[in-house]
Amino acid sequence: MLQNSFVQPFHEVDVSHAARQGLCPYFSPEADADDPPASVKDLREQLKLAEGVIICTPEYARGVPGVLKNALDWVVSSGEFMNKPVAVISASSRITGGDKAHESIMLTLQMIEAKIPKESTLQIGSVGTKINSNAEILDCTTKEQLKSALNSLISSIRR
Repeated sequence: MLQNSFVQPFHEVDVSHAARQGLCPYFSPEADADDPPASVKDLREQLKLAEGVIICTPEYARGVPGVLKNALDWVVSSGEFMNKPVAVISASSRITGGDKAHESIMLTLQMIEAKIPKESTLQIGSVGTKINSNAEILDCTTKEQLKSALNSLISSIRR
């Protein structure tokens, strides 16, 4: 749950964390039939129930990590992202803030018709200097940008 000290002006938002909850097998159009694998069914059900989605990813080898791209491939034809508000946050040790990962994921999400308010996107460069080993944000500017992106997503959901 995001508390109102972080997300304003709303009192609280329920957040469920889907990462690593049963990795999807490698995508294959032949396997995407009437009875997809259980992990794919679970992912699709979580997305159906969600009013909005936050995708936060590191840039890996100047792109989206394979496991994230694979998960998105499983929902290309099933429609769970259609008109769903999505926040996209990318991070990189490079100063560019994961621009290659960001561009790649934006193309995929736009193709599957996700609703991505521009204010709900964030690219965090030199991320290692902005968070500590406990994943606490040390950089005030980054913290404010993250608050703004999340509030934009919440506003989009509430509309």
